[in-house]
Amino acid sequence: MSLPASDPVFQLLLASHNRGKLAELRALLADLPVDLVSLETALPGRPQAAEDGVTFVENALTKARAAAKATVMVTLAEDAGLEVDALGGRPGGRAARFAGEHATDAENNALLLQSLQEVDDDLRGARFKCVMVLLDPWSDDGGEVVVEGTCEGRIARALRGAGGFGYDGLFIAGDAVDGERTLAEMPDEEKNRISHRARAVAALRPALEALIAKRRAHAEGLGR
Repeated sequence: MSLPASDPVFQLLLASHNRGKLAELRALLADLPVDLVSLETALPGRPQAAEDGVTFVENALTKARAAAKATVMVTLAEDAGLEVDALGGRPGGRAARFAGEHATDAENNALLLQSLQEVDDDLRGARFKCVMVLLDPWSDDGGEVVVEGTCEGRIARALRGAGGFGYDGLFIAGDAVDGERTLAEMPDEEKNRISHRARAVAALRPALEALIAKRRAHAEGLGR
């Protein structure tokens, strides 16, 4: 299905305050008639729902349901994390809070490097995972679509690159053109082809396009 970006805009709420995610998702959805609105814009001062689930799916669903209930808007939520083999899958869903509840990216990266200081290069395998939920509060059947995207790679020995956010400067993506650059060293166009978030968006796209078309048809019917 093809939906020209010149068509009437469909407003979609992103259940997050993370500006890096907002910018990345806007780029990934740029070819669709979507106006992606942050939680900060829709509900100023309202905190994001607590990420206290055990799995990425639980956290993404919690965020989607809370935001959709508060705004009655079609909502996109995600939970993503970094799984490092040598750390038994940590930091996992606690990637943003690896060094503490209010840790900065720099603090999280420093702790990850310290934790892997004695780990050989061939044992530094890791992956980014992203679970996305599209929730339509107006749907008769609950309207929840859940998808996942994964990007395999390994952890570098030092931060490299000036782009991205989070752990991008430490994550060498296996699907990079040369297999040696971190996500932060890639142009946005390349990162947005291979990242975990890009793959989750690709999996979600058919459901999102169908929902936009359904809403458009409904609006056209009311206008007759």
